[in-house]
Amino acid sequence: MAGIKQRDELQSAILSDVKRIIDTARSNAVRSVDFCRVQMYWHIGRRIFEEEQQGKERADYGKYLIKGLARTLEPEYGSGFSYRQLAFCRQFYRLYPIVNALRSQLNWTQYRMLIQIDDPDKREYYELESVNNGWTARETERQINSLLYERLLLSNDKETVMAVARKERVPQTPQEIIKDPMVLEFLGLERKAAYYEKDLESAIISHLADFLLEMGNGFSFVARQKRILLEDDEFFADLVFYNRLLRCFVVIELKTGKLTHQDLGQLQMYVNYYDRCEKLPEENQTIGILLGTDKNETVVKMTLPADNKTILTSEYRLYLPTQSQLIEEVNNVRKSMEANKEQ
Repeated sequence: MAGIKQRDELQSAILSDVKRIIDTARSNAVRSVDFCRVQMYWHIGRRIFEEEQQGKERADYGKYLIKGLARTLEPEYGSGFSYRQLAFCRQFYRLYPIVNALRSQLNWTQYRMLIQIDDPDKREYYELESVNNGWTARETERQINSLLYERLLLSNDKETVMAVARKERVPQTPQEIIKDPMVLEFLGLERKAAYYEKDLESAIISHLADFLLEMGNGFSFVARQKRILLEDDEFFADLVFYNRLLRCFVVIELKTGKLTHQDLGQLQMYVNYYDRCEKLPEENQTIGILLGTDKNETVVKMTLPADNKTILTSEYRLYLPTQSQLIEEVNNVRKSMEANKEQ
C-alpha cells in the first residue's frame, strides 16, 4: 500500500510539473506573438515615415501615402491595416525611434494607448508602471482613464512620482501611493441614493484584484472585519492590508456618507491597536485610511494632530466620470489643498 501511495504522489507531482511547463510555454508563446506584432507595426511605421520624408509637402504626402496603403492592405490583411492603424504606426515610430528600446512586456494595444498621450512624462509613467506591475491592456486603459497620474500629482511633485516609476526610489510616505479621490467604478454597484457599508465592503472583497490595482503598489490583503477585543468591548476594522514597500499595516474604514470626527477617532483607535499589538519592532507605523463619499477638510485638519502622518482621508467615486469631469474634480481638490496650506 505504501508503494502505491508513493507512486500516486510521484505521478501527481509529475502531472503538476508538466502542467506548469505547458502553461509557461503557452504564456511565453502569446507574449512572443504579441511582441512580434509590436515590431511589425514599428517597422511599418518606419517605412511610412522614411518614404514620407521624401515628399516635398510631408503632411499632405504622408496622408496620401497612408490612405493609398490602407486601400490596398485592409481588404487583403484585415482591419489591422486600416488608415487609422497605419497612422498609429507612423506615430509609433516617431515616438519610439529605437527598436531595441521597445518593451517586450507591452503589447500593441498598450503601445497604441501610450502614443495617444501627448505629455512625455505622463506617457513614460504609464509605460513604466505597465511593465513594473505587469498590467494587462485592460488594466493600463483603466489606469489612464481614471487619471491615476494626475491623482498622484495632487499629493506629490512630478519628480517624486517619476522617480518611483523609474525605480530610482522606494515610496517613503503613504501620500506617494494613496490617491484622493479613489475611483471604484469596477465594483459595479447600481446607481442609487445610499448603500450599506457592508454592501460596499462585500463588493470590494468580490473585486479584490481590481481594488488592489486602484490602491497602488505593494499592497496585499490581510483581513476583513478584523476583530479587536479591548477588555469586554468588541470592535471590527473593515479591511486590513499590508504594504511591503512602506513596510506597514494599512487599516481601511469604509463610510457611505460624509466623514466625521467620530470616524477619525475610531480609525485612530484601530491604528493605535495595530501599532501596539500587531506590528513588529522593525516595521513602520500603521497607516489608517478613511474612505467616504465626502469630507470637510477643515474638520479633518482640526481633528488630527498637526504632525499627523499616518491617518489619511480619501473620497471615493463609484462611477468613472468623463475625463473632463475627473480633471475638473482633480483641479478642485488641488485648489482646496492649497487653500488649506495657506490657513
